[in-house]
Amino acid sequence: MNSPAGRRKTKALWVGNVQVGGDAPIVVQSMTCTDTRNVPATIAQIEALENAGCEIVRVAVPDADAAAVLGEIKKGIRIPLIADIHFNASYALMAIDQDVDGIRINPGNLGREKIADIVRSAREHNTVIRIGINAGSLEKNLQEKYGGPTAGAMAESALNHLALLEDMGFDRIKLSLKSSHVPTMIDAYRMVAEKTDYPLHLGVTEAGTLVNSAIKSSIGIGLLLHEGIGDTIRVSVTGNPVSEIGLAYGILRALDIRRIGPDIISCPTCGRCEIDLFSLVERVEQALVGMKEDLKIALMGCVVNGPGEAAEADVGIAGGRGTGLLFKKGRVVRKIKEEEFVEVLLQEIAEMTRHK
Repeated sequence: MNSPAGRRKTKALWVGNVQVGGDAPIVVQSMTCTDTRNVPATIAQIEALENAGCEIVRVAVPDADAAAVLGEIKKGIRIPLIADIHFNASYALMAIDQDVDGIRINPGNLGREKIADIVRSAREHNTVIRIGINAGSLEKNLQEKYGGPTAGAMAESALNHLALLEDMGFDRIKLSLKSSHVPTMIDAYRMVAEKTDYPLHLGVTEAGTLVNSAIKSSIGIGLLLHEGIGDTIRVSVTGNPVSEIGLAYGILRALDIRRIGPDIISCPTCGRCEIDLFSLVERVEQALVGMKEDLKIALMGCVVNGPGEAAEADVGIAGGRGTGLLFKKGRVVRKIKEEEFVEVLLQEIAEMTRHK
């Protein structure tokens, strides 16, 4: 499915076994919060992210010890691995030599000669380079020119660095222009999207905890996707990165761009609600983490209006006092006890997904 505005056509490139750009679906990414030097913990978190639907993962490389274990991590996971590099070009070279699928650098933190070394190595290993522009680490001369880390300053920085890599004969490039200020992020991506057809990785940096991140990311990432801008996304959340994946797919689903995993709809509750709907929703959500099948599931707190209000749902429950109605496509199937809600619903979902 494409964005309502029509997807911006970008160059296609492969990050490991995942295509980014071109006609490929919007790719969902995340980043580990483990100590990269702790290989078992990092691999375990990457596996959890993959199970939740993450398609590309990035790890921090703060020192040589972290850089040295990237190959071991790479061998222990199934999804493409990106090394996040700041300031030290030698870590980028170590990462590339261990066959990571991509690196993320901010060329403004590295000298031209060191970037040339990175480009030569990346070309030899077929490694993707993401030029990662961040409002918090923008070049001082551009901040002075624009009066701060504005969208214009970020766009100019990205295009300057893009031209630098192109002059070196390298074009396996992704771009990102992240800011914690949503309007700045939106404007920066729009500016760059008008001037280049390289794939864009969208994100609102330092978006905060779950609720704040959901708000900022839905507006920033969602608005750009609706305009057809963006090829990969990461929803940044303070805490366990697994929570990022559900939010990312929620944004894609809400825009009818990609429909992966369950779409759980539930009423806000009112005086007619006579069941513990909050607990019901939480238990069902937890049970379905990692589910890939597209299924609309309704959990309603009213047996009077519930089935009708959720008529478009594939399956759902409308609860009353101690009992509820199991329904499919708005049609009541049978009556069940409240203590059976989760078990019966999950059984129905399992049966439906077997036939999808």
